[in-house]
Amino acid sequence: MCGICGIHSHLGEGIDRAALDAMNATLTHRGPDADGRFIDAHAGLAMRRLSIIDLEGGDQPISNEDGTITVVCNGEIYNYRELRRDLVSRGHTFRTASDTEVLVHLYEEQGEDFVDELRGMFAIALWDAPGRRLVLARDAFGIKPLFYTVVGDRLLFASELKALLSLPDVPRRIDPQALEAYLTFNFVPGPATILEGVTKLSPGHVLTRDDGGTVSVRRYARSGAQPGEPLRTESFQTLAAELRDVMRDSIRAHLIADVPVGVMLSGGVDSSLITALAAAESSERVSTFTIGFEEAAYSELAGARLVAERYGTDHHELIVRPDAVELIPRLVDAYDEPFGDSSALPTFLVSELAACDVKVALAGEGGDEMFGGYFTYVADSIPALAGRAAALARPLVERLPSGSASPSRFVDKAKRYVRGSRLDALERHCAWSEVLSADLRDELLDRPPGDGPDPFLAHRARFAESAGAKRLARFQDLDLGTYLVDDVLVKSDRASMANSLELRVPYVDREVARFAFGVPGRHKLRAFQKKRLLREAARPLVPDQVIRAPKRGFSIPAGAWLRTDLEPFAREALSVSELKRHGLLDPAPVQRMLDEHVAGRADNSRQLWGLLMLSVWFESTMMSS
Repeated sequence: MCGICGIHSHLGEGIDRAALDAMNATLTHRGPDADGRFIDAHAGLAMRRLSIIDLEGGDQPISNEDGTITVVCNGEIYNYRELRRDLVSRGHTFRTASDTEVLVHLYEEQGEDFVDELRGMFAIALWDAPGRRLVLARDAFGIKPLFYTVVGDRLLFASELKALLSLPDVPRRIDPQALEAYLTFNFVPGPATILEGVTKLSPGHVLTRDDGGTVSVRRYARSGAQPGEPLRTESFQTLAAELRDVMRDSIRAHLIADVPVGVMLSGGVDSSLITALAAAESSERVSTFTIGFEEAAYSELAGARLVAERYGTDHHELIVRPDAVELIPRLVDAYDEPFGDSSALPTFLVSELAACDVKVALAGEGGDEMFGGYFTYVADSIPALAGRAAALARPLVERLPSGSASPSRFVDKAKRYVRGSRLDALERHCAWSEVLSADLRDELLDRPPGDGPDPFLAHRARFAESAGAKRLARFQDLDLGTYLVDDVLVKSDRASMANSLELRVPYVDREVARFAFGVPGRHKLRAFQKKRLLREAARPLVPDQVIRAPKRGFSIPAGAWLRTDLEPFAREALSVSELKRHGLLDPAPVQRMLDEHVAGRADNSRQLWGLLMLSVWFESTMMSS
């Protein structure tokens, strides 16, 4: 695990070592154990290492036997031992015991197709000196990030946006399409970034740049719904038993390390199953880490304790209190782009807690997307009935109060659903996660109604790819390719790596995905029962209280905090003078939303948190340039 960066100059006029080192220095948190670099006339590769596998001999960059192929890799290749054995049988010589070295030899054998063989999470940069070709690759799910931009004759790439912005000639211009999407979803869907001209390499894609400077990007893998493939026909119980085996295999692969591995134990079924299987597969006592809140409605401490006690883990807990004022600047620095998912805060804190004891932790991200865990899937599964009911309920629901005295999270969801009930299937699904409505976006950006760009472009493209698949599988696939990669996995990667912790996600695995999308939808979802098959698979291993518990998610009590401890900070960051100085948003609707929220007339916490993170990001990134 590490951070990587580099420069490719197709003109061969030399690589600026100082620029490469400046980029690499911004990534120290991703790899505090070691650094390394490779430079020739056309390419410079650099990395920061967090030592996980082959602690003594695994430093990067790593080259093949004659030094003609050189690679840096952020991530882990879980099937490297099998690949190594095959490569040795073909005559390749290895100098290290690391997983990274298989990449150069595999490239020698298969060229760009080497990525087809990899099971793992990775962002790879490979320099082919004889071919004078740079190759960048990202894992099929986008677990590990990779950004790039072209400035003059140079292609620059890095694990984080801040590395690119360390160079003064990288432009800082807001991308209007990306801003629209951020205001809609509280994250920026790829391949766009918040900055014009800077791109995220998409999951499952390979980029090559040749000696003429031509950039080619192609998809090599797509994980998700595969229209036309037959679904499994075995019984529910048979499939549940197989799922346990599939997850056991994934956990076994994800435990590969030369350092202790812990588990992020939220108290939900996803992480509880991981804990149970990790405890059985690990030769050492497993450490578990849990975040809780003083507000009981947001806390899953009790469930986590049940699992920890059952498996005798070395359990660690932290109660989060509303000291977000101190944490928000740290979050903004960690995420580089504006990122409005408030669960980034507890994710950051649980990563900080875990990093005190382990270098690697497993987490339950991806279980909802793979096995049907979101309530939106319930709503999507009954569109005709729900649409009629929503139409009848709309006048009543729109008048419901959503302040602190009401069950505000339920009311907020109800309002969002009835507003989306008149839309087509895709837009209705997107509307469920819409943070700021189109009307509010028009107000904030001070433009005529309906004059803004389409924020659903990435969603439309992904949804179109799954045409012909079953309805539930299409929505799962949509979330896998948008929300999971650009919200959930971004949240986990930046929060963990900011604390020099490698976070592994066993549900986000090619074998797990192959199984999950081969299972009929009725085994995942029936009426209001979500994640049916996963719960059944976990039943023999996880306490019944956890199996039956409703989904809470990993949210924070932002609504209460914005009315108390966090209000002064929000008032300052979202003040009229500050927003006018930024010149990005009209202050009037922001002040109205803040006043309504603080007075208890509405729950605008999701909207305000996103706007707060945008303002603080703009101040630290755009105003300091």
